[in-house]
This record gives sequence, C-alpha cells and structure tokens, in this order.
Amino acid sequence: MPKSVKPIPESDKLADHLRDSSLTSDINKPDFRELDLGSPVSPLRSQPRGLNNNNTTTTTTSSSSSSSSGSVTGRVRNGPAVIGRSNSARSQSGSSSGGNNLRPTQSRSDSATSSSSHSQPLISSATSPATTSPAANVLPTGNICPSGKIQITGMTQSRSRSDVLGSGTGTYGHGSIMRGGGSSVSPAKPIAGGGGGGSPTTSPVIVGSSNRGSPVAAESLWKKAILGSDAEEVKRVGNEMYRKGLFNEALKLYDRAIALSPTSAAYRSNRAAALTGLSRIGEAVKECEDAVRSDPNYARAHHRLALLLIRLGQVNSARKHLCIQGRPSDPMELQKLEAVEKHMAKCVDARRLSDWKKVLTEVDAAIVSGADLSPQLFMCKVEAFLKLHRLDDAQSKLLEAPRVEPFPVSCSQTQFSGMACEAYTYFVKGQIEMALGRFENAVIAAEKASQIDPHCNEVAMLHNTVTLVARARARGNDLYKSERYTEASSAYAEGLRLDPCNAVLYCNRAACWFKLGMWERSIEDCNKALRYQPRYTKPLLRRAASNSKMERWGAAVSDYEALIRELPHDKEVAESLFHAQVALKKSRGEEVLNMEFGGEVEEIFSREQFKAAMNLPGVSVIHFSTASDHQCKQISPFVDSLCTRYPSIHFMKVDIEKCSSIGNAENVRVVPTVKIYKNGSRVKEIVCPSREVLEYSVRHYSS
Repeated sequence: MPKSVKPIPESDKLADHLRDSSLTSDINKPDFRELDLGSPVSPLRSQPRGLNNNNTTTTTTSSSSSSSSGSVTGRVRNGPAVIGRSNSARSQSGSSSGGNNLRPTQSRSDSATSSSSHSQPLISSATSPATTSPAANVLPTGNICPSGKIQITGMTQSRSRSDVLGSGTGTYGHGSIMRGGGSSVSPAKPIAGGGGGGSPTTSPVIVGSSNRGSPVAAESLWKKAILGSDAEEVKRVGNEMYRKGLFNEALKLYDRAIALSPTSAAYRSNRAAALTGLSRIGEAVKECEDAVRSDPNYARAHHRLALLLIRLGQVNSARKHLCIQGRPSDPMELQKLEAVEKHMAKCVDARRLSDWKKVLTEVDAAIVSGADLSPQLFMCKVEAFLKLHRLDDAQSKLLEAPRVEPFPVSCSQTQFSGMACEAYTYFVKGQIEMALGRFENAVIAAEKASQIDPHCNEVAMLHNTVTLVARARARGNDLYKSERYTEASSAYAEGLRLDPCNAVLYCNRAACWFKLGMWERSIEDCNKALRYQPRYTKPLLRRAASNSKMERWGAAVSDYEALIRELPHDKEVAESLFHAQVALKKSRGEEVLNMEFGGEVEEIFSREQFKAAMNLPGVSVIHFSTASDHQCKQISPFVDSLCTRYPSIHFMKVDIEKCSSIGNAENVRVVPTVKIYKNGSRVKEIVCPSREVLEYSVRHYSS
C-alpha cells in the first residue's frame, strides 16, 4: 500500500491553488491556460496597481488552465470584465467594505487589472461563453446612462422600466440586473478577483452575454473556425462549443487545431475532454497518453489520464499519473484511488475464496468509490450472479456493463484476479453463454479469452470445458433426432459431468426420459433445471406433461398455471391447462357438465341467455361494460387474456347500452363492473376493478 500523504500546511494551500488551479478543478473540461478569450464587454480604463480604493473598487481577473465558464471559484484570463461600484452605491445599500482584501478563492493577476474611474461606465455587450443569462430578461446591446436606464443602440422603442445593474434576479456571470432602482447583489456568489472586502453589496457585477446564443450565429462561428489557420483561435472556438455541451462540434475543432499544431499537448488533452463528454472513454485514454508523450511535463494531461484510469479500475496505472514527482496532484483524488484499490483487492480475495455474496458487496463499493466505468468489475458482478444461480440478474448486469471500445492497449494486459482484464471479460461471457445454452457463442468467447491470455490456467480450463460440453450437447442432439434416446441421454450426461449446473443439458436429458416413458426421472431432471433457471419454460412444460402422464393432476395444473403466466397467449398451453383442470375436478368427484375448451369471451344479448349463464356449473365471470367508456376499453383486452389463461372458467360480457334490461335487473350503475358466479350463486362483485384485483379474484374462485 502507498504511504499516506502528509498534510499540506495551510500556508501552502493557497499558494498551490494560486499557482496551478488546474490540478484542483473539474478534470473533464478543456484547458484554457493558453487561451485569450477576450473581454465580453468594452475595455475599461486600466489603473495602476495599488490604486487608492476611496473612489473605486478595483477588480481583477487572472488566468486558469481549467476554469469553467462562469465559475465562482476559478480564474479566467481575459474573461468577462468585472465592473467596480463606487462608494456612493455602497452607501446606498447600507453595506460595509473592507478595501481590496481577497477572499480565499480569489486571486490577483500580475498582468490584467481593470477598474472603472467613472461612476457611469460605458458598457457594450459581446458574445462570450464565460457568462450565463436566462432566456428572459436578456441584457440588450447598449449603454448604461446616468439615469440608470439602458440606451439601446439601433432601437427606436423606449423601455418603460429601468434596468439597474446588479440589483435583480437575471444572472449575468456573477452579478444581476433588476427592474426598478435597487442596487443589491446576491451574496451567494463570491467573485474571483473582486475588490471588495467581503460584503455582499461590494461584490462586483460581471456583465456579459448569454451562453444561449443564436444557433445561426454559433453555426457561422463554427464554420469560420473550422476553416481557420490559427490553431489557438480554432481551439478557443472549440472551448466555447465544449462549454455549451456541443461535444461533437468541439471535437472537430480540436481535430483541426491538432492538424495545425500536431505537437500541442493541450489540444490533445482538450480532445480527450470532448471524447469523454461523448462517452468514448477508450479513445479519450489514448488521446491523454498521446498528450503525455508529446509533453511529459504537462500536468493537466497526467491528471485527466489518472482520473480516466481510476474510472476504468486501472489503479496501478492511475497512481503513476496522479503522483507526479512523488507528490499527488490532488489529495482528494488520491483518496478516491486508494478506496477503489482497497475494494478491488477485497473483491479479488473474495472471488478466490468463492465468497460470491461478498464479491457483490465489494464490487458495488468499488464502483461507488469511483470505478464506475470498469468493465472487469461489472463482469465480476455478472460472474457472481451466475455462481449464485441468479441468471436473470446476470443477464441484466451484462447489459449494463460499460462498453469501452476500443479497449486501451495500455490497459488490456493489466491483471485482474490473475488474468488479463480484457481476457476476463471474454472469460465471463463464455460462462454466461454456456449457461444460456448458446454453446457455439461460448466456445467463441472462450477462444478469444485464450488468445488474449494464453498463459492463464483458469482461462485454459474454461476453454477446454466449453469445447467438450459443446461437443457432448451436439452429439446428444443428433442422437435425439435419430430417436436414439438412451444414447442421447448418455451424451447429455457426459456434458453434465463437465458442467453439473447446466440447466439446458438437464432439460434435454429430461426430454429423453419423457420419450422413454420414464416420467419420474424426467421430473427429477426438470426439477434440477428449474433449480438453476427458475423461469426456464421448457423444463416446466415437460414436468407438467410428465405429471399429466402420471395423473398427478394437481401438480400438472400448478405447472400449467405457471406456464400460462409466462406465455399468456399460448393456445396449446391454455388447452393443456383446461384438460388438466377438468381431470382434476373429475378426480375429486366434482360434477363436470358441458365443459368445453373455448378461449373466447361470450357476448350476452338477452335476459334468458344471462340467466342460463349464471346457472352454469363451475365458475362464470360476467363483465358489464359499455362500448363508449374509456376504462371499459382498457380492461376488455385483459378480460380476453384471462379467458385464454383460465379456460375452465366461463367468461361473458354484457353491454348495458344494448341490453339495458339486464343492467337494470342487476342494478349496474357504474361500468366496468365484474360479477363472479359459482354454481349459480354470486360470490363476488367488483366495481371498476384493477387488473391485479380481477386476476386474483378469478384465480381464487377457479381453484
């Protein structure tokens, strides 16, 4: 285990932050250190550094290689200009100021200091992705006049209300604009580089244009940049596209910038950020590796690569890039790495001991700790579900496994539980394909695992087992088709000796016993198949048929009812269920009269027909409805499906608009209404039934 990181003295933290904030900010953002974004407002008169603060509040901006647009803690070089506010404005708001003291998250640039020497600054808006404004209450292009009103250039209509800077709910960067004449600024957003002493009312206001620019203008800007020959300008526009979430557009611009300057590590690092935004993780890793090769001292690329490797579960490789010159770039990220490393080690230990429940726990813990894109962890969870005979969960988790394609070459040969990571993915796929009876696919997966890691004994054993089992199953199928059932059962038994938990082989052998008239042995193999795959319908069908052959009608009805729930529209299963139910009633000595398999809901048109239906032996379900009612239209198809699933029950329907006499006689006032009769007596009435309640009642009275 790596040595614990010594705590960094408080005096050094701020200095480190000011020196290189790119190592402590969100990694998945393009690099802006080399950018000159330009000010979104007209340049203000510069003042010498150290200007007396009695008349103006000095505001500054500084550079950051990773600051996102509009960040309250980052620092943007040549970002949106910050407008200072005079002491007279502060006195009106009743706030106190404390000079030019900086907050811990603020910094002063040596190269860019802007201030206002006039109480009425001239401000013109410009397009900038560094600020965000709502769609409504957009600050138009124009000048702020002494009266506080906005004079709009090129517009003839006047505004009925004044727009006052820094006094409302419309957010522009870190300030706001309000209707009316107030002058407060929200205290919830401290400004990096502001000149006040911490008072909310002395926080400067950043004025800029909305991120949500015109799509036509954005497209025009993109087209102009993609044809440009200035790599820095192309990258700048790419960063704007990235901030807006237009990752495809940003990626094309970064490609253009790289074509113009192939050796730039920053361009490749930015391209990796766009690829990550598009969930193309494998390509993002490769791009970061190219950036590091281009400039081994470029810390930003090392940091981004380290975080991607943590997400992939490549903890050993991630540590090399996270700890540059023996010191971690970010202690918090190092803690994340160590947490992932700890849980992955416990997962491997539990797998070696076949403690599959603990494997599930440790996999989840590693994913939550940060390895959320690790294919080997997801596949380990699939394997654990397989070993616990939870095939449905294994299939579901297999669909959730992240697709990292192409898998990074640098990661493919790293080890997980004694085998190459990429080989382990195919190793688990081979197991699940064999469990599902797709033996040819299992052989292909095992062969790929063997090619990737030919020296792993576990992979070699699986490849050998899958190959032999597939051959045994194929031989058994050929013998079964030739009606040589005894030999076929022996072939399936040979496969079961190699894979004793294979439900498909048990089911196939059960079919052989059924053909040989060995019902008891067929039921035993069906039970074993269902133990490993509880929702496997073929062994359930064969067990029901075997129970019917042995006249175990209760067990047969139970199996057919389970089948009809899985296959609600299967007519053959429904008919088999009907005959089993009739046979069960006869075996109990119950009177069975005029019971025929129908499968359709009978419509009643007269009182005489209705009386005859009520007096039928057994159970009758009568559905009262109207053709115009929406709820009746929704429940009618479900009643039809119940008719198929419970063929021994008489299902009928009455349209009370066509047969109002029946509705009046039965006092039906609300539709849909369902009444259940048993041997001529009404046992249940349900008004506006839900599907669950209706099926429960039908099943209850049919038994």
